[in-house]
Amino acid sequence: MKCINSLRIKAIDRNCECLGLLPVQLMENAGAVIAQHIRERLESGRVLFLAGRGNNGGDAFVAARHLAGSSGYTVKVMLLGKARDIRTKEALHNFSLLKFSRVDVLEITDSSQLETSASESFQEADLLVDAVFGTGIRGKLRDPESKVIDFINREGKAGKTVISVDIPSGLDPDSGDFEKAVHAGLTVTFHHMKTGLLSEKAKEYTGMIKVADIGICVDAEQYVGPGDLMMLRRRESGEHKGDSGKILVIGGGPYSGAPALASLSALKAGADLVTVAVPEPVAEIVASYSPNLIVRKLSSNVLCPEDLSILMDLINSHDVVVMGMGLGRAAETLEAIRKILPFCRKAVLDADALSSLSGAIFESLAGNCELIVTPHAGEFARLRNMETPDSLESRIKAVREFSEEKGVVTLLKGKIDIISDGKQTLLNRTGNPGMTVGGTGDVLAGLTGSIFSRNPAFLAAACAAHVNGAAGDLAFEKAGNGLLATDVLENIPKIIKAAEIG
Repeated sequence: MKCINSLRIKAIDRNCECLGLLPVQLMENAGAVIAQHIRERLESGRVLFLAGRGNNGGDAFVAARHLAGSSGYTVKVMLLGKARDIRTKEALHNFSLLKFSRVDVLEITDSSQLETSASESFQEADLLVDAVFGTGIRGKLRDPESKVIDFINREGKAGKTVISVDIPSGLDPDSGDFEKAVHAGLTVTFHHMKTGLLSEKAKEYTGMIKVADIGICVDAEQYVGPGDLMMLRRRESGEHKGDSGKILVIGGGPYSGAPALASLSALKAGADLVTVAVPEPVAEIVASYSPNLIVRKLSSNVLCPEDLSILMDLINSHDVVVMGMGLGRAAETLEAIRKILPFCRKAVLDADALSSLSGAIFESLAGNCELIVTPHAGEFARLRNMETPDSLESRIKAVREFSEEKGVVTLLKGKIDIISDGKQTLLNRTGNPGMTVGGTGDVLAGLTGSIFSRNPAFLAAACAAHVNGAAGDLAFEKAGNGLLATDVLENIPKIIKAAEIG
C-alpha cells in the first residue's frame, strides 16, 4: 500500500490548485465521503461533529451539511474556538453554509464549557465525528482541544461510534507518535495512507482504516509542480554565511562559459558560496563573468589527476560538487573525475563527466557519495550501453531501473524530464523548444547542486528540473526562440520566490 507524509500531501494539494482543482472542491469531496461513511454506520440518529478551525474542521462542516440534508439525522457541530478564527477561506466558506443547512453550532472557547453546556451534546449523540486536528498537528496539545479528546474517548468507551477524519486527532501523521490521541472506531483518510497510521503505537487508536478517493488529479502527483517546491528547506533567520549551501563547480578547459553558467545558476538558486575550479587558461575568463564567483586555478590546460592535491581541501569544505560542464573528454580528465568522486559526499554529474562513469565506479561510490546524474537521451544511452527508448512509458521504466541498479538519482532531460531514484519517479513538463540553445543544461546542473546542498537528492533533482524549465518559460515569453541561457538564469529567483509565496 502506498504511504504518504504530510509534506507530500500538502504539495499535491498545491499542485492540484495550480492545475485548476481548487481546495474548496477537494474539501467538498472529502466531506461528502465522510457523510457517506456516517450513513453506512448509522441509519438515523444524532451526530456530533467536533471540529477544529483548520481544513480538517472544514471537511466536517461539509459532511455536516450533507448529512443534515438526509432524513433521519439530527446534526450538531461543536467548533473549538470562535468562527472568526477559522484559519482557511475554504473552511470559513463551508462554515458559513451551516446556518442555511439546519445545523446547530456551538462555539467552545473555554474547556469549562465542556463540563456544562457542551456535556449534554456528547451524552445525546449516537455517533461522534473527530475533526479536531488533521495532518498539520504540531507541538503540545492545549485545551479545549485536549479536553475534547478526553470527552470523545470517554464516549467511545461507552460504546458510541467514533469516526476520525483523515487521522485520529493528536496523532502525528508522519511518525505516529502522540501525547494523547482519539480512539477511533473508523479512520477515513484521504487519497493515500498516511505513514503515521501504520506505526505500532497508532494501531490501537485508528480502528478500521478506509482510504478514500477525493478526486485528486493524477498529474498533481506524477508531475513536479509549485507544491513540490514548498517542500524545500527554506532559509532561517538565524543562519550564517554558508548555511544555505557551499557549492564547488569543477568544469571548463575546452569551454569557459559552461562552468560560469553553472556557478551563477547555483548562486541564483540561493547558495551562499560558489567556488569554481577551472583549468588555468580559462580562469580569468570565468572570473570576468561575475565578481560573485570565487575562482580557483587548476594546474594544466585541462582537468588532470595532478589537480587532486588542489581540489581535496575544496571538496572537503563544500557541500556539493557539480562537475562536468565544459571539461572535455580527454583521457586524463576522465581519469581525474574517477579519482575525485570517491572523496565527494554529494555530487551532481553532467555533460562530459558522465563519460567517466562505469559499473565499477557506481559500485565504489555506493553508500559513500550521494550522486545525481543529469544526462540527455544520448548520454543516457551511453551510460546504459543501449538506445534510449522513444515512448514515455518505456523511458520511465528505463530511468527507474537504471537508478535502482546504480544507486543514483537520474534526471533524464527531454521534452518531458524524468526524475527517479529507483523507488519514486516524477515527471516534469516545464520548458520549451527555445531551451535547446546551448548552456541551459549547465544552468540546470548548477541549480540542481544548489538545491541539493540543503535537500534530499530526489527532491532536489525534481525541483531543479521544474525551476529550470519554468524560468525558461518566463524567458521564452519575452525572447521567443532567441532566448539565451543567461535569460533563464535571471528568472530562477522569480520562480523560487513565487513558490515560497504560494
